[in-house]
Amino acid sequence: MSEVETSVARPKPVRVRPPPNTSRSSLSRMENRAAYWFLLPWLAGFFFITVVPMLASAYLSFTDYRVLKPPQWVGLQNYVAMTHDRRLFVSVGVTLRYVLISVPLVLIFSLAVAALLNRGLKGLAIYRSLFYVPSLIGASVGIGMLWREVFGARGIFNSFLALFGIKGAGWMSSPGTALYTVIGLNVWTFGAAMVIFLAALRQIPESYYEAASLDGANALQKFRRITLPLLTPVIFFNLVLNTIGAFQSFTQAFVVSGGTGGPVDSTLLYTIYLYQRAFQHLEMGYASAMAWVLLATIAAFTALLFWSSRFWVFYGD
Repeated sequence: MSEVETSVARPKPVRVRPPPNTSRSSLSRMENRAAYWFLLPWLAGFFFITVVPMLASAYLSFTDYRVLKPPQWVGLQNYVAMTHDRRLFVSVGVTLRYVLISVPLVLIFSLAVAALLNRGLKGLAIYRSLFYVPSLIGASVGIGMLWREVFGARGIFNSFLALFGIKGAGWMSSPGTALYTVIGLNVWTFGAAMVIFLAALRQIPESYYEAASLDGANALQKFRRITLPLLTPVIFFNLVLNTIGAFQSFTQAFVVSGGTGGPVDSTLLYTIYLYQRAFQHLEMGYASAMAWVLLATIAAFTALLFWSSRFWVFYGD
């Protein structure tokens, strides 16, 4: 072989890519298209029922809009006016008391009932359903009206107290007890949190309690050292949901108080005052500003709960 032939480089082999699997790619596109069609109703509802009203509310919060006249741009005037609104500060105080009292009580009652039901009672499904029913109907108008009759001056509760020689009172007409009556109605609807706690208790291995019994631990020590630490993620979940729900509570307090905020504004929750400014005074711009302040407040409290969770919530890993 001559030197010229040996000096010529050999051509590199050309890799031929196989043709794409057209049937598989077309099937994938069809599946994606079908998924989008199924998601279309939800996307339409999310856009037209949530996104568009939120954007409209954000715009109206910077306007003077009284329904019968076109909105007029006023900038931050609504937000500045809120700082001088005495009833608004009253509603903020009432709402904070409502949240700080009712949320812990709901968690305590729901966890206590869940722990009781977890002891293997007969007819567990029946008890679980009975305790869960109030959470389904507690926010209805009918239950609010029934609650007014129960705790009225001539209600069933006062008749029950009379059997023991105790003179009842108008629990909803007294400024000192009206808010606590509404809180009692909210605590009565603890069924949803109870079901979640019960499901979490069922997931705790029984071997943990058996090992603690061998070490001589009593029931209280088992609850403090085993049950509570393992339930902290579920407690945190229920705490966040119930806090958000308490800030948004409206129907119960509105019906029980007759929409007036109760005696001396003792049950004037923030949402009730927002309703009054929007639909009684037709101050939609001011009410929109109040709604965005409420959203910011809920977001701040939720962020605070998430920040605090690093100190008391324990996960399996």
